[in-house]
Amino acid sequence: MPPLPPQTLATWALALALNGGLIALAQRAPLLTKAGWVHAGVLGTVLWGCLGWRGWLAVVAYLALGSLVTRLGFRRKQASGLAEARGGRRGPENVWGSALVGAVLAMASTLVPAPWRPLLLLGFAASFCAKLADTCGSEIGKRWGRRTLLITTLKPVPPGTEGAVSLEGSLASAIGAATMAALMGALGWIGNSQAWALVTLVGLLATLAESVIGATLQQRLPWLSNELVNGIQTLLAALLAMGSAAALGGGLLA
Repeated sequence: MPPLPPQTLATWALALALNGGLIALAQRAPLLTKAGWVHAGVLGTVLWGCLGWRGWLAVVAYLALGSLVTRLGFRRKQASGLAEARGGRRGPENVWGSALVGAVLAMASTLVPAPWRPLLLLGFAASFCAKLADTCGSEIGKRWGRRTLLITTLKPVPPGTEGAVSLEGSLASAIGAATMAALMGALGWIGNSQAWALVTLVGLLATLAESVIGATLQQRLPWLSNELVNGIQTLLAALLAMGSAAALGGGLLA
């Protein structure tokens, strides 16, 4: 597990300066809205300040991969009315819907005794594995899913329906979770192959659970937005990963 940076004023000043400069350079890229870039800068400052460059890079990798997947087949999805709004650019609500749970776990990891940190950081990794799994499944399923079914009834529904799943989308979710887990492992947040398998699995399970929520509660509760459901999904993935690791023993946290 990489050492965390010292929690000093200098650390946070450096995090703020670096992220401010990077956002100023990157904001013309068609990834986020103007407000989205500001909030991404806040998120990046929090992650760099708490976890250092490895924590920051983990979320940059998620953003880059998620944006790339969103752009795949974008014109076709746009013509079908299934594309993300604003030309695929994400706003503040998307930033925090995807990353709030991970950011809270990153901050908590600086406050707890050292033996607890690997558990919280496993949850941090799992939350982003779940979110990339969701993005890959949704975007690939909408564009290339040959047969989309409502997860609760297995009845055919149009692509893009809340709670719809497809074989192609589910496979893309598994690949997305495994890819993000591999990146987390390369950055040191996942210590071994057992932990990689765990966060990949919970990422996929949380994505399926998100589809169940979409097919049931989201259709009945107008206030249950996509961003709130994303937050629930990432929280579920983090809790599943941490609970499983705590129950199965310390080998997952080595």
